[in-house]
Amino acid sequence: MCITGSLADFSLPQVFWLLETGHQSGLLTLHPDDREQTSSNKAYYIWVYRGNLVGMANLLDHQGLVSLIAQRRWLKDSCPSSLFAKLSRLCPQHQPLGSYLKKQGILTNQQLKWLFQAQVLQPIYDAFKLKSGHFRFDHNVPLPTIEMTGLSISATLATLIGLRNLPSWEALADQLPDPDIGLASVVNVKPDYPLNDLEWQVWTYTDCMVSLQSIAQYLQLPLKTVQQIAFRLIAIGLAEEIFLEVEDNFTPTVESPSAGLHKDSYRETVSYSFLQNLLGFLVPKAS
Repeated sequence: MCITGSLADFSLPQVFWLLETGHQSGLLTLHPDDREQTSSNKAYYIWVYRGNLVGMANLLDHQGLVSLIAQRRWLKDSCPSSLFAKLSRLCPQHQPLGSYLKKQGILTNQQLKWLFQAQVLQPIYDAFKLKSGHFRFDHNVPLPTIEMTGLSISATLATLIGLRNLPSWEALADQLPDPDIGLASVVNVKPDYPLNDLEWQVWTYTDCMVSLQSIAQYLQLPLKTVQQIAFRLIAIGLAEEIFLEVEDNFTPTVESPSAGLHKDSYRETVSYSFLQNLLGFLVPKAS
């Protein structure tokens, strides 16, 4: 069974949300329209296991991860084609290639994290730039273990990363929440996400019956910034829009974010320190 649709009707954050909440496994394919100008200018193939992203490529030749390993010259044989043939023969079919090489003492944890960053995290930023195109999700497609490091990231956390580092919101401009709406919390506990300072501050205003326009004034932030943060909180399932008949003039006290979060983590470009912190949230994919 497969699901298809247009990115004009269902944004990538919405698709990711459906995959995670439905604990879906299979292959998600994104086909940009011809007029899209992406760095790869090719389709995106994203392998999903129970709502987690476990691998990503622009081609279905299953040589993407091997090529990255060859580029870094971590193995004696640096020829991608011969290395692919050798590893395809040696790696057990039920075990991710990265996990196998780590078990053999060939790759370290840090090297696996670098590979996952290059193979999955960085391309995700590019995918979130898509303004138009089509998606297709095929259920229960066999996972190509030779394209897997053994690490994974939840689809919603990938959404948070992608939206936070989105260089232009043009593709999602029509989906930003209205300035006059408020935010209501969807969870009853403290969010278990690596939110940055500004995201925590906006989160403090959930359930306070104040509009995004007022939140922007209270925090002395551009309204667009608050709308984008609100969109992120909604996209990852932490908040929902509420319509305000009469806005409460009460100004809540904004507490400092949790220790360990830094304002310089809020950037429109990818921060190396942020990626390093993020890698701690990566979880091993069950073999």
